[in-house]
Amino acid sequence: MAKPAGSYCLLSCLFVLFVSCTSAAKNDQDKQVYIVYMGALPARVDYMPMSHHTSILQEVTGESSIESRLVRNYKRSFNGFAAWLTESERQILANTEDVVSVFPSKTLKLQTTASWDFVGLKKGKRAKRNPSIESDTIIGVMDSGINPLSDSFSDKGFGPPPKKWKGVCQGSKHFSCNNLNVDDVVVVYSKVIGARNYTPRIKGVPHSAIDNMGHGSHTASTAAGNAVKDVSFYGLANGTARGGVPAARIAVYKVCDPCIKGCTTDGILSAFDDAIGDNVDLITISIGDDKGLPFHEDTIAIGAFHAMAKGILTVNAAGNSGPELSTVTSVAPWIFTVGASNTNRAFVTKAVLGDGKTVVGKSVNSFDLKGTKYPVVYGKTASSNCDAASAAFCSPGCLDRKLVSGKIVLCDSVQNVEEAKYMGAVASIARSRRTDTALVFSFPVTALSGPAYDVVLSYINSTKNPIAAVLKSETIFNQKAPVIASYSSRGPNPIIPDILKPDITAPGSEIIAAYSPSVPPSIADTRHLKYSILSGTSMSCPHVAGVAAYIKTFHPRWSPSMIQSAIMTTAWPVNASTLMPEFASGAGHVNPLAAVHPGLVYEASKSDYIAFLCGLNYTGKNLRLISGESRTCTKAQSKSLPRNLNYPSMTAQVPATKPFKVTFRRTVTNVGTSNTTYKAKVVGSKLNVEVIPDVFSLKSKHEKKSFTVTVSGKGLGGGELVASSQLIWSDGFHFVRSPIVVYAANW
Repeated sequence: MAKPAGSYCLLSCLFVLFVSCTSAAKNDQDKQVYIVYMGALPARVDYMPMSHHTSILQEVTGESSIESRLVRNYKRSFNGFAAWLTESERQILANTEDVVSVFPSKTLKLQTTASWDFVGLKKGKRAKRNPSIESDTIIGVMDSGINPLSDSFSDKGFGPPPKKWKGVCQGSKHFSCNNLNVDDVVVVYSKVIGARNYTPRIKGVPHSAIDNMGHGSHTASTAAGNAVKDVSFYGLANGTARGGVPAARIAVYKVCDPCIKGCTTDGILSAFDDAIGDNVDLITISIGDDKGLPFHEDTIAIGAFHAMAKGILTVNAAGNSGPELSTVTSVAPWIFTVGASNTNRAFVTKAVLGDGKTVVGKSVNSFDLKGTKYPVVYGKTASSNCDAASAAFCSPGCLDRKLVSGKIVLCDSVQNVEEAKYMGAVASIARSRRTDTALVFSFPVTALSGPAYDVVLSYINSTKNPIAAVLKSETIFNQKAPVIASYSSRGPNPIIPDILKPDITAPGSEIIAAYSPSVPPSIADTRHLKYSILSGTSMSCPHVAGVAAYIKTFHPRWSPSMIQSAIMTTAWPVNASTLMPEFASGAGHVNPLAAVHPGLVYEASKSDYIAFLCGLNYTGKNLRLISGESRTCTKAQSKSLPRNLNYPSMTAQVPATKPFKVTFRRTVTNVGTSNTTYKAKVVGSKLNVEVIPDVFSLKSKHEKKSFTVTVSGKGLGGGELVASSQLIWSDGFHFVRSPIVVYAANW
């Protein structure tokens, strides 16, 4: 199942607890939804995909009416359909000549007042804008829909949709895009120019593109929301909320819903089919699987390949399974994969103990108890029906109401604090293993690091009648940043070891953006609001989508790989206080203003990616499954090494402890000035790195130069499993940085 990635997509995903959904009825217990992928659309003008799909399904099932079987058709950008099938029917279809592959539809998970200022895209003269071109830029948002009534998506000031737009508004009768007032014959143009819904129809549940999770509104407004003044979370994080390209248009593709507890892959593939056909400029999708998948099993990778072939960049969240290594789930090189970092702004919540000591934790606590001190009780001693360990964790069913009501409860796990509230606690002080990100709770909570929590435990153990106060959160602007968030998924790439993922990092922690008033901001909450604070790679992903759209307003003809390269090679270094930072931050932290003028770019075309796949032994049906085309790999393509893809980063997995020598082949394209000379410099490495040639001159724009980078060493090991450096090409004005990472296999 695809997952959203917010609050480390935890909060968004858990909102299913608040929605009463009727389960979608299955046709039979032995059937499930399969995606029948048929590759590229035939070039014949007389080809009718829906008729072809119907005839195939009728023949396989033996049923003349396949209305109850057919789930959806893919007919605009590639060919195929999704249908309810038995296992035997799946096998028959898989062996049918016209069919490339048949695989089950899965459910994936969903993976700012200060963030845009932090990355340098500030309002004012420094951040140059092209408003008219921005208004013709269309960002396709694949998520849980949006709240169309939010000020972030207001119609005010917008003209007609871009002439290239080929989409529709099918959000529901309560979801309007471009509205026609029949009586006055007045057209009201909109920021949201299109809406489609791919979630299953469920009896008794309105089928609409309106966001009933909050996640989709948040990501869409982060990428391209209007500038809205005086936004805050009950007084916290006050300021102007805006997207990276506030004048851009939004096309909504709703693929996630709490009623299905995620996002179905058959719906996601259909959304790609339509988004490509609708002529969006780029796609942001904060959704992913639990693990990286081979490309031919990865619906997002398949859809994104077709988008890339049509000049559309797909920006995808890396996942929220950090800090463990090899947890990144978005691994294809034609996808721009985004990790999450912090900004200089943070929310801290203090607890003042009865002995006068103050401990500082993290949370987004808007509740003001006026500094009143309440009795404190430890969950471990507030239970009569659980073992000590379970009670200490405030596990469900363990706390006694009479022992915790009206008190502040200490919990060994922040995950169970809502149990304390349910039993009548006035507040909670909890231990958390992640204290780099503040979460929203439904009552006063502060989440402490282990040492700070031990101070509180020491106090209550030494005091007969312990008391404490949990204060309202404070906003600070001096925390060290950018630092990779602990939850952000890491490399090495579990599928293609020689491609560095994630590619880039961007603000993902404690981001305030548009929300859905119908959804509470946290579990067990009764509040409803238009803007909320979420954390996750779901939040960093639309930041990069906004930057990519910003660059496209200056360079509308640039290919997806050129935009990706411009962002990667101009990135800021990231604070290295994390395990193996190379696998956490990729090329570094996004730097929008520098990315507009990168000087040189690494460009890769569809044929380059096909050669890359050939080198991975993708042949026949598997190659056709990804590219959509029937073609045979040449001998040269079959010998292509993944590390020689013309990628902005350079990565190689080498045998541990043995001497190694690896060579990367790259080509750069001049997008800067004419008559200039670039010199190579390698910094920050214990490796032997040779660049040939290390100097080259460029006479004109779009001129290309090729070079090799050879990295050698006596071997890794002895505690040093990763070695890295940076290759910097500079003409004195541009600094084109590429990370070089060599790491040991089978550590």
